[in-house]
Amino acid sequence: MGCLNFLEHVYTNFGFTFQLKLSTRPEKYLGDLEAWNQAEKALEDSLNKFGKPWQLNPGDGAFYGPKIDITIQDALRRSHQCATIQLDFQLPERFNLTYVSETGEKKRPVIIHRAILGSVERMIAILSESYAGKWPFWLSPRQVCVVPIGPAYDDYAIQVKGKLFAAGFMSEADIDHGDTLNKKVRNAQLAQFNYILVVGEREKSSGTVNVRTRDNKVHGEMSVEDLIQHFNKLVDDKTLSEDTQPLK
Repeated sequence: MGCLNFLEHVYTNFGFTFQLKLSTRPEKYLGDLEAWNQAEKALEDSLNKFGKPWQLNPGDGAFYGPKIDITIQDALRRSHQCATIQLDFQLPERFNLTYVSETGEKKRPVIIHRAILGSVERMIAILSESYAGKWPFWLSPRQVCVVPIGPAYDDYAIQVKGKLFAAGFMSEADIDHGDTLNKKVRNAQLAQFNYILVVGEREKSSGTVNVRTRDNKVHGEMSVEDLIQHFNKLVDDKTLSEDTQPLK
């Protein structure tokens, strides 16, 4: 149950729905039939207790034990088998593994193979397709871009960027003098920065920033400290869309 609960927590945070399959004894297998039946019954009971719909996948288990396969769908509705939970009662036997129970008896353990993401590269590819480049703030490699309206405010932009970076956020400051303000904002939006912070004389004097999103939704002025609190909430809540957590 712990593995299934952990899996649900991870995939819910990513915004995925998932399908569960119980893969049972293949045609060629190791071990005795009684042990297989016991292991399959244990996984079936766990799935029933978990309370989510699941399907039987006869004969698709590993040669050393049955397993629960978890599939998710990408943006094109293609299914990918990512996570898996497998019961292995063969390796403990072959390596002669034992443990001492609370009654002082030696018993044989069962190994649980647990892969939550599966292939990390495949998971990143699926996430990239699913988000279409618009990564949620808590997962984004480009969270904040600070844009000064002119060279006179480069130092303040760097100062704001430093505060955000020190607070743990992926932040950059665009102080390229070869681009106009509009071009800098547009570049940040195309680069899919979740938030673009414009700063000038008014913001420098009051210790604030002018906030807008990559979708060009303008939120207006906000103090850096309040913005950091808002960003922390987005991260803590694992918010998938910034629009569900409006700035105050």
